[in-house]
Amino acid sequence: MDQPRIRLGNDDVWLELARTGADSWQITADWCSWLTADFTADLSAGDFVARMLSHLRAPSGGRFSAAVTPGRNNPLTLKAEPVGDGFTFFVRLTPNGDDDVCHLQMEIDPIATVELHKAFSALHAALVV
Repeated sequence: MDQPRIRLGNDDVWLELARTGADSWQITADWCSWLTADFTADLSAGDFVARMLSHLRAPSGGRFSAAVTPGRNNPLTLKAEPVGDGFTFFVRLTPNGDDDVCHLQMEIDPIATVELHKAFSALHAALVV
């Protein structure tokens, strides 16, 4: 059986979270093949996915932010900005949640709310099985 995963973005700019173990995830991002991030993080993604779905189920038309884990030392934060019928994501990655490393920040072009809801619903279903 495939492990739960989600990929946001297109061929030029993308972010992927793929579970490799119970609470172990591979976080991979690529910006036009010029900047990349690829690291593992121990996290419980269920709460993060539930928060994302709550924003997507009843979109307020406003921006929102969701961090994978609480606190400053967070491997991934998504900031969503409404654009048309979807959201543009501003991604901040901090490998290993460490203040002593470079952060990768990138923008993912708008993704339709319907498509986002479908992707996060599928990930949520895979996590609760």
